[in-house]
Amino acid sequence: MLQYKYDTQLLIEGKDLDDLEISKYFKKNFDGDCLLAVGDDELVKIHFHTNEPWLVLQYCATLGEIYDIVIEDMDRQARGLNG
Repeated sequence: MLQYKYDTQLLIEGKDLDDLEISKYFKKNFDGDCLLAVGDDELVKIHFHTNEPWLVLQYCATLGEIYDIVIEDMDRQARGLNG
């Protein structure tokens, strides 16, 4: 069984975004792994494994417009089912 079930990916479009500050917030406030938060001051890509993807979405929505949201159940994928 996986420690973190959901592969959570999305884009944040906004103003004055700071991928390093976003990474710090994730590390301090969310339980998960495989964090990727990269981009510039207008667009940041997020990739994160967690058991609570709704918290990630809730936080990211405070930063700007979120889109291209993908949440996949990696446990189902490992069993050969659709994620």
